[in-house]
Amino acid sequence: MTDWPILSLVTFLPTLGAAFILLFIRGDAADVAQRSRATALWVSLSTFLVSLLLWVDFDTTTASFQYVQKIAWIPSLGISYHMGVDGISMLFVILSTFLTPICVLASWQSVQTRVKEYMVAFLVLETLMVGMFCALDFVLFYVFFEAVLIPMFLIIGIWGGANRVYAAFKFFLYTLAGSVLMLIALLTIYFEADSSDIPTLLHHSFDPDLQRWLWLAFFASFAVKVPMWPVHTWLPDAHVEAPTAGSVILAGVLLKMGAYGFLRFSVPMLPFATEFFTPLIYTLSIIAVIYTSLVALAQEDMKKLIAYSSVAHMGFVTIGIFTLTQQGLQGALFQMLSHGIIASALFLCVGVVYDRLHSREIARYGGLVHRMPVYAAMFMVFMLGSVGLPGTSGFVGEFLILVGVFQVNSWVAMLATTGIILGAAYMLYLYRRVIFGKLTKDDLKNMLDLSPREIAVMAPLIVVTLWMGIYPAPFLAVMDASVANLISEHKTAMEAIKAVSLAAR
Repeated sequence: MTDWPILSLVTFLPTLGAAFILLFIRGDAADVAQRSRATALWVSLSTFLVSLLLWVDFDTTTASFQYVQKIAWIPSLGISYHMGVDGISMLFVILSTFLTPICVLASWQSVQTRVKEYMVAFLVLETLMVGMFCALDFVLFYVFFEAVLIPMFLIIGIWGGANRVYAAFKFFLYTLAGSVLMLIALLTIYFEADSSDIPTLLHHSFDPDLQRWLWLAFFASFAVKVPMWPVHTWLPDAHVEAPTAGSVILAGVLLKMGAYGFLRFSVPMLPFATEFFTPLIYTLSIIAVIYTSLVALAQEDMKKLIAYSSVAHMGFVTIGIFTLTQQGLQGALFQMLSHGIIASALFLCVGVVYDRLHSREIARYGGLVHRMPVYAAMFMVFMLGSVGLPGTSGFVGEFLILVGVFQVNSWVAMLATTGIILGAAYMLYLYRRVIFGKLTKDDLKNMLDLSPREIAVMAPLIVVTLWMGIYPAPFLAVMDASVANLISEHKTAMEAIKAVSLAAR
């Protein structure tokens, strides 16, 4: 498969599907909607199946980029269309292609207006997400990284809730503001290293003083995308107003873009600044873990509760990344994948009852286990995964992160552990109030359990949650060589900087 452009196929196949829907699907509104849904589903499923070939053929023994494709794009500036994946990015390509058909299927009945445009937006969004994880030229990366905002802005602003326009603009402006500083950093790197090629830049030695400024510029963008405290306030509004599938992609993939940026740019390219600012990352992450967990406990809206829990879980991820240990980094990557699955599933669980009662208020529910036992069982699996119960994917990621951070700073580890306790508190509180208790409200007594379509949406997520929790080895094997190489390169770079510093004295 190294002889044919499989990454370009996985990246642009959804766009071809979107073009087909736009150009060739015509007729009355009902027919156009149904054919658009079917086309989007088949295209996204095909993309997922093709992307699985990446995993099947992936060489886990090397840290090198694989399936590389490089074509001159802007030769006069040395900018190329350069694509490739390593153990850090490969599984996020799979995650993006896995969640897209689930989103299409989840929107089958809930989205009834402008269905054609909605499906086009999701397919274009898939192309941009996959391209961002595959890009090996930072100009190409920046194009994909920022272009993701456009379809997501439209998905929230057109198909969202009552305050969708406010939420969409807040999401767009927050994320764009930080990215302007990242663009300045990328231009500085380009003129400093005379290259925009990421593999080349990974081995370029930047001046320590310059590293600090570049690191802060990247941080301004990536921290908003994660999101880290205190620039997280756009996330609850975006989640509450987004349609269910929009929340799935937002939590499942888009929140991972900032953490991926730290791993691709900040940590390997700017090792001195990374060590210098690690205490800042630990401080902000601990505040995020504890503060947003407490805020989640106070929520009465199910989507807001899960949104704040996402900030807390991503706080664990940033702690793991900056431990710069094998267990911490692998735990962070694993937690990103796990959160992508579990948070997506929790938003789908909220969407199921919202479609029936059109309310996200926790107090409107109670006793659903008596009418919806299958729903209660599936919701329980994802709730326990979010809590980090052994046997689910949530446990593996959090355990590895804590093992890694205990090697570096025991105080940070102990404070981070309080987030696990608080996480159990707010998730069990949510589940008890929605699922258990007496069935007293009349409108709840007529609610139907999951339909075959809803079961088809939930079942793959349950399988992956349990698979990652019971047998995580296939996922960890993909990351192992790349993580080990990242740590080795970081140590080598720091030793070189210290040697230069001693020689200067």
